Amino acid sequence: MAENENHIVSAQLIYATPPTTEQLLQIRKLIADKLKVDEGSVNITEKYDASIGGGFILKVGNVEYDWSTRGRQQQFKEHIEQLRTAMRNDQTADIMSVLQNGVEDFTLMAKRQEIGTVLKVGDGIAVISGMNEVMYGEVVLFDSGVKGMVQNIGRDTIGVILFGKEGQIGEGSRVVRTGRRAGVPAGSSFLGRVVNALGEPIDGMGEIHSDDYRAIEQPAPGIVDRQQVGVPLQTGILAIDSMFPIGRGQRELIIGDRQTGKTSIAVDTIINQKDKDCYCVYVAIGQKASKVASLVNTLVRAEAMKYTIVMCATAAEPASMQYIAPYAATSMAEYFSQRGKDVLIVYDDLSKHAVAYRTLSLLLGRPPGREAYPGDVFYLHSRLLERSARLSAKLGGGSITALPIVETQDGDVSAYIPTNVISITDGQIFLETDLFFSGERPAINVGLSVSRVGGAAQTKAMKKACGTLRIDLAQYREMEVFTQFSSDLDQTTKDMLAQGGALMELLKQPLYHPYSVHDMVIQLVVSGARMLIDVPRDRIADFRSGMLQYFAQNHPEIGQMIETGQALDDDMKTKILKTAQSYKNAWKEQAGETVADQS
Repeated sequence: MAENENHIVSAQLIYATPPTTEQLLQIRKLIADKLKVDEGSVNITEKYDASIGGGFILKVGNVEYDWSTRGRQQQFKEHIEQLRTAMRNDQTADIMSVLQNGVEDFTLMAKRQEIGTVLKVGDGIAVISGMNEVMYGEVVLFDSGVKGMVQNIGRDTIGVILFGKEGQIGEGSRVVRTGRRAGVPAGSSFLGRVVNALGEPIDGMGEIHSDDYRAIEQPAPGIVDRQQVGVPLQTGILAIDSMFPIGRGQRELIIGDRQTGKTSIAVDTIINQKDKDCYCVYVAIGQKASKVASLVNTLVRAEAMKYTIVMCATAAEPASMQYIAPYAATSMAEYFSQRGKDVLIVYDDLSKHAVAYRTLSLLLGRPPGREAYPGDVFYLHSRLLERSARLSAKLGGGSITALPIVETQDGDVSAYIPTNVISITDGQIFLETDLFFSGERPAINVGLSVSRVGGAAQTKAMKKACGTLRIDLAQYREMEVFTQFSSDLDQTTKDMLAQGGALMELLKQPLYHPYSVHDMVIQLVVSGARMLIDVPRDRIADFRSGMLQYFAQNHPEIGQMIETGQALDDDMKTKILKTAQSYKNAWKEQAGETVADQS
């Protein structure tokens, strides 16, 4: 409510039919009683507008009361839409009875709206005055139809980030409150689709009918609402599932320089969730549109899109869209997890997300801190990643497993954003540039990578099969450095180097080719028994491929026992080694014949 220096209250009356003198006196008295001023200090200006249909609109300061025909029609439309949403959430409801009761219960009221005025706009930010009751995170609507979200609340003004083209908004434009926080539609219909940060389809496949509307900012589940991480989420990548296992409800960071295979690990993990009753959400933040399109094509070819949602906020989109994308995607994931489902969500990547937030904060005039990031940049990611958890059985037992990705510069994990995210997550998979260019794919640095959940997220067979894998690799890396200039080595050292080299070759894995659990267990048992020492390094990949095929064709029962959760006892281990030895003997014979033929 606004009063000028002479205590004269200015009001504007918009009508389609001119009011009578008596009606004007009643309106003047209403304003005076509301503002507790004399009726003589109320100055009403009149404006004719045929587009409102009938009734009137009364503006007093920054508040608007809408009692027009147009306003009542809009109220009725909103009421019907609320009824439709309620029916979508309750599939058992009778449509006709709900609509009939809803229409009968509908009561028209003079709609009160708080109106703001744009003071300045630019770079995706609008500064607005006149909204004294607006909430942080509330959506506001501009006259042009563009939506924005309140991000800054000052003494006299508010800062709003825009979700549309600012060219349609100018100084003096009118802004109204919507009364609801920024949200995103959610539902099973979004599976297999590509959407933007507002949940709108961008894949050209038509409209998506949502089952729910969820606020993008949700409180993280409390300690009582969580349960321990104990169910494995298989990535299908031998190096990860054997040494750095990931459990459902865990947050495992994938970190490394650009072009070291970070996204490939995430995509492999998504592909490996086929037929495992786990939904996937991939969030592209600040990526090239061409890269996202290529990724979607990969998922389509692998038949993984049917259980995946791809949310895209490309580098060409405003910083505001990049900022809200991971929160909106997490709300979509929570729709499934709160219904007892397991969800995998990939944030690609949070370093670009932090840059987008820094851009918004500087434009909003917030004081910069280290590396020009605002002081709450840690809270930016902690409140996001804390929403990933394995819910208690009382809440359905669903889970959200997060794979955030962070890009480093020259392998510097001690930079500001990497250290922040490392401290929030339950472990990290560090990808090293030197390993990548030396041909080790995935280029996982065993020394710097860790899973803080550990064996709790492994099957019994996998836990026993991996055995001394990490120790053998660590000894190999250390011994390789010391012996690279030595020519006179004892047999024990030679065997250790041969075993380590064989393991390094074994951990190389083709792109988009995840392994099943039993395939990984068989490889680990065979390599642990040092059966690959005498296999030439350049033939290990062929040997492995043939061996796994031999197991599948001749002894499928071994794989079935491992997949059903049976422990890796001595009998099963003996059976695996005996089968592997049979294949190795045949392979050696074939290799010998090949050499003889070539000679």
